[in-house]
Amino acid sequence: MTTAMGGLHGPVVAASWTKDCTFQLLSNCFLQKPIFTKTSTAKLSFPCMPFIGVAFKKTETHVVSPNISSPSVTTGLLDTWDDEYGGVIMNSESLPMSANAFASAFQASLSNWKMKGKRGVWLKILQEQADLVPIAIQEGFNYHHAEPGYVMLTYWIPNEPCMLPASPSHQIGIAGFVINDKREVLVVKEKCPCSCSGVWKLPTGYINKSEDIFSGAIREVKEETGIDTTFLKMVAFRHAHLVAFEQSDLLFVCMLKPLSYDITIDDKEIQAAKWMPLDEFIAQPYYQDDPLSKKVIEICIAAQEDRYSGFTGHQLNSKIDGKLSYLYYDDLKNI
Repeated sequence: MTTAMGGLHGPVVAASWTKDCTFQLLSNCFLQKPIFTKTSTAKLSFPCMPFIGVAFKKTETHVVSPNISSPSVTTGLLDTWDDEYGGVIMNSESLPMSANAFASAFQASLSNWKMKGKRGVWLKILQEQADLVPIAIQEGFNYHHAEPGYVMLTYWIPNEPCMLPASPSHQIGIAGFVINDKREVLVVKEKCPCSCSGVWKLPTGYINKSEDIFSGAIREVKEETGIDTTFLKMVAFRHAHLVAFEQSDLLFVCMLKPLSYDITIDDKEIQAAKWMPLDEFIAQPYYQDDPLSKKVIEICIAAQEDRYSGFTGHQLNSKIDGKLSYLYYDDLKNI
C-alpha cells in the first residue's frame, strides 16, 4: 500500500511512531505492521487534480511563451488551469527550468491572479524539477504532501485564513478474520520486535492505493498465509490518532471465508501461521488483557454465529464523480 495508508494491526493495535522507529502500543490486540514494510512505486499522476476526491475543472488560462505574439496572451505568466474553487493549478510540464525564470514568472502570475481574485495555488514539482522547491518556498509556498516522484506545494493568496484542504491525514489498514468449519481461526506470528512479538494474531496489513477495503483484506491474507478467501462482511473498525508519522489510523476488521486450507507463509514478514482452535486463540493472555482486542474478537465470533450482521459491500454509482464505489451497510432488513 501503501496509499497509501493503513491501520495498526496486530493483535489489534494502535502504534505511535517514535524517533527510534519503534512502536508505542496504544491497543495491543491487533498489531499492524510499520508503514514502511511495503513500498509503493506508483506515482499519482494528474494534469489538473492535486488529489483525489476534489473536483477540478481544466479551464485553460493563457500562458507564456516569449515567441507568442497574440495580444490575448500575457508574456511571462505561468501555465495554469482554473479549479472549481476559485484557485489555479500550475502545469508541471511547462514550469521554467531556470530558478530565476520561475521566480520572475511566479511574481508576474501572482499579480495577475490577485487582479482576477484567485485564491489557492497548487504547484506540483516533479522529482527532476527539485531545484525549484527552495525557490518556491522562498516565494511563500508551503509544503502540502509528497509522493514518490513529486512534492505538492500550495500558496494561499487572500489575506485571510487558508481554506485549502489539509494534506492526507489517515492510513487505512485491514485485519482478516478467517475461520473454517472446524472453528479454527487463521492466525500468524509476525517478525517484529514489538511487545506483541510471539502472539498469535489475525493477518493484517495496509491497503494499496485505489484498492477496496475488502480486496485489501483478501490480498493481505493471501500474501501472508497463502490462503485464498472471499469477503463476507465488515464487522468493525477502529479509529485512532497520532499513530505512525503522527497520522490518524483506520483499521477495518473483515470476516472472510476460506477457499483453500494449505498454508504457505511469507517468510519475509511472517514467522509462522496456522489454523488455531478458536477457544485457544481467545484464551491468549494478550487478548484477555486488552479490552479493545477482546471486544473485536467477541464481535467476530458473534458475526460467525449469525448473532451480529456486520456490513456487506454494495457497488453503487455516484453522481459526484460518476464512478462505481462500494457502500458498506447492514442490509438484513432489506433497506
